[in-house]
Amino acid sequence: MYSTNQGGGRSQLNADPLGSSELTRAEGSGKRIMREPSTEIRSASTSELPQAVATIVAAFVTDPIARFALVTPHDYLRYMPEQVRAFAGGSIEHGTADVSINFGGAALWLPPGVHPDGEALEREFRRTAEAAHLDDLLGTFEQMDQSYPEEPHWYLPMVGVEPNAQGSGVGSALMRQGVARCDKEGALAYLESSNPRNISLYERHGFEVMGQIQVGAGPVVTPMLRYPR
Repeated sequence: MYSTNQGGGRSQLNADPLGSSELTRAEGSGKRIMREPSTEIRSASTSELPQAVATIVAAFVTDPIARFALVTPHDYLRYMPEQVRAFAGGSIEHGTADVSINFGGAALWLPPGVHPDGEALEREFRRTAEAAHLDDLLGTFEQMDQSYPEEPHWYLPMVGVEPNAQGSGVGSALMRQGVARCDKEGALAYLESSNPRNISLYERHGFEVMGQIQVGAGPVVTPMLRYPR
């Protein structure tokens, strides 16, 4: 999975798209007020796919593997939304995407038996990724596909907190919501960390490192597994 939560404040759960972290302007005064990001978490509706995708795009702007695929700012902002939809959009369709109230963070979980749209993702990579990185990128995702647990499991392909909300606890709130669901069902949870900085956050929520994936010049990806509690 992709996972980005710099500063330890990553993960989802929210409702009102203009919730507690929006920047507002007081009428007539020109005064700008920044509200604190909310750590309240909820499920995203099917109509909120664009908001959830935008949150992930904002969160992953410095993610190693995302920027290995899409090197320039122009390419990243233009093509990353479709890659997010292919990799994790199924979470919205199945009602398993968690977001914070103001979309400061999002965790796009896939339930047992549901997988990323690998064919669509490969098409996007072949169409949009940096040509010099394509083979290593495809090889990385091929190894990721081969690393999934054989047992039924919840999969977290992407989780992130947009920059203005990072370090506020939104990420931890998102993780708590997701692993609580897994514990309730007695189910395994699986993810791949695409940023080494986030591994300690996942470990605090019960995930264990299963190994490493690195293909050629590609970034290191760390598969992690969590047993139910």
